[in-house]
Amino acid sequence: MPPDPGYAGATRTVCAGAAGPGYAGATGTAYAGAAGPGATLRTMDADRKIAVVTGAGSGIGRAVARTLADAGWTVALAGRRAAPLEETAAGAGRSDALCVPTDVTDPRAVAALFAAVRERFGRLDLLFNNAGTFGPRSAPVEELGYEEWRSVVDVNLTGSFLCAQAAFRLMKEQDPRGGRIINNGSVSAHAPRPHSTAYTATKHAVTGLTKSLSLDGRPYRIACGQIDIGNAATDMTERMRTGTLQANGATEVEPVMDVADVARTVLHMAELPLEANVQFATVTATAMPYIGRG
Repeated sequence: MPPDPGYAGATRTVCAGAAGPGYAGATGTAYAGAAGPGATLRTMDADRKIAVVTGAGSGIGRAVARTLADAGWTVALAGRRAAPLEETAAGAGRSDALCVPTDVTDPRAVAALFAAVRERFGRLDLLFNNAGTFGPRSAPVEELGYEEWRSVVDVNLTGSFLCAQAAFRLMKEQDPRGGRIINNGSVSAHAPRPHSTAYTATKHAVTGLTKSLSLDGRPYRIACGQIDIGNAATDMTERMRTGTLQANGATEVEPVMDVADVARTVLHMAELPLEANVQFATVTATAMPYIGRG
């Protein structure tokens, strides 16, 4: 799932509507001592809140990025294609958003994303680890191809790990130390849908990633939580409008909820002091068949 043609791994642009190359407000990086390995990263604008949102070109990622921006956060937008990121930024109404076309399955691309954030903003306060995929199709386990399996695992699990690892490294070394990682899980982390082996397995694994990050982050003031979402109305759930296969074999149209309600929940989680953490939050359409399905 590569980014746009010509992507070199370190491509980054200030998003549409942002100030030009001479913009000084997005720079605020200073180092205690040398800037080499082991140096402490400092920011000269301690009141500025910096967030990375992956999968920011559409759906939940776009809604969360814009909600964070409306609340005063400076956002770095990551996704496979530049044009949707620029559309997200244009709707965010901020002049300092950063667009970084990124394939989260590529370690070099992820490293370039967080290097761009470090270079431009000097620190990171929040990662919303949101990039994900249902996969190319719904299929019984015996019909699921290896490449189909890998495509879901690579995005949902490996991509989440790579981004969390890079964020963790930056949050650990910056001064003041610490930050927050919010992983986008799913209600499928608790109860599967039929014919969703790869998606369900990866979302269970993301829960394990969240717990491990929470434990390992304690000494460094790095908090990690997870939001498990059910039936937010986005492009990814558009296919559900004609009905969704249920555990009893029936196909039923399920209710959905406004994605803005998800975004407000993420904002609440993000703006808690680091002394407090929402470890797991579940937000669903009220009448969706989640409770009782698994």
